[in-house]
Amino acid sequence: MENATENPKKSMSPLVVDIVIPMGAYYLLKHEGMGTVAALAWSSALPAVRTVWGIVKERRVNGLAALILFVNVVGLSLTTLTGDPRLMLVKDSAGSSAVGIGVLISVLIGRPLMSAGLKPWLVKSSQDKAASWERLSVESRPFRRLESLFSLVWGVALLAECVVRVIAVYSLPVDTMVWLGNVIMGCFVVLAMLVGGGLAAGPMEKLVAADVAARTADAAAQARPTSTGAAAQAHPTSTGATGINTATGTGQAA
Repeated sequence: MENATENPKKSMSPLVVDIVIPMGAYYLLKHEGMGTVAALAWSSALPAVRTVWGIVKERRVNGLAALILFVNVVGLSLTTLTGDPRLMLVKDSAGSSAVGIGVLISVLIGRPLMSAGLKPWLVKSSQDKAASWERLSVESRPFRRLESLFSLVWGVALLAECVVRVIAVYSLPVDTMVWLGNVIMGCFVVLAMLVGGGLAAGPMEKLVAADVAARTADAAAQARPTSTGAAAQAHPTSTGATGINTATGTGQAA
């Protein structure tokens, strides 16, 4: 099982490609004299290319990747047609809101989307923990409630981030929002991690650990009578053999 913590460089690469490089490219292009709309468009090209490459490489359409690509294309098209650079900034909020709505819908239908991202962090490549997760997600109602709560926290956080960013986009200068938008997103992500971790992920980890401990104890209890029985069977045999040897020795002495 792949653990998200096993390859930090791979985990951080989307952050660099989608946030750090585009932000640096925007300010560099602006410094070189390019217009705001053009600088935003060109700085958004790399994330779009990465999304397309991911679809081509995997040879399947990932729903989230397709949504991100669609939002980028629509945002770029509207910005080109209207000449309003703020639409390019709003597109990021549109993506967050779409994902947030999708997460909330998944909670309502009983299939919380964020569980797939949380599971590798909790099971940590342990087969026992992975088996306990699967067992609890089917048999434990408290565990399923915590799964839904974790996704609910993330869905609400993404929608709240969208609202705050849209208000900021139309209240502050574009040059400020290029970096401040990422700060707003980061703050809401950290907030979702802290709240979701405290309310749901932490208790879920404890339930998984308790289930693993209970299963281990049951396995040890089942193995204990078997070994005791084997020792009991071996004892009369050795006693009988001793008796035969004693009788034999007595007979020889006589």
